[in-house]
Amino acid sequence: MSTGENDQAMRKILDMTRLISILILLLHFYFEFYGLFRQWQWSAALTDRVLGNIARTGLFASFNKPKIIALVLLVIALIGIKGKKDEKRSHRQALTWLTIGVVLYFSAGLLLLFKGNNRVLPVLYMMATAAGYLIMMSGGTMLSRIITDKLTGDIFNRDQETFPQGRTPAGK
Repeated sequence: MSTGENDQAMRKILDMTRLISILILLLHFYFEFYGLFRQWQWSAALTDRVLGNIARTGLFASFNKPKIIALVLLVIALIGIKGKKDEKRSHRQALTWLTIGVVLYFSAGLLLLFKGNNRVLPVLYMMATAAGYLIMMSGGTMLSRIITDKLTGDIFNRDQETFPQGRTPAGK
């Protein structure tokens, strides 16, 4: 049985999961481009200690590990999404957005292979990764809503014109 409190608690958990996913992505940026953040004077002794402790956990053992963890947390957060039914959305459109997002999210690392300005390329990488993340979030939200809509039965007819009426015996 679903109550308003349960739904609200579930929404909070999903929002927290999404927030942790974004935080891991931001930590990835900070760890990989620490020198750049230091040049911009966006570092502090406290954040350096926290980042050092997090780095010892193995989160940053490889370049893509935090990105994959952030993606897994995003998928978990998207599984529980409920939203308004939209007849205009199709699974093909959602999968297209997801594919574009995944390609942009993971291929952004190719920008770092170019020889160029040590300030511009990391910023382009962060922008492309963030854009890929947001596109994946949009596509995943669409897909999750479509799947949820297909799994839950609709008591109304397909066009939602009427609702089921109780039948009364004839003559009474």
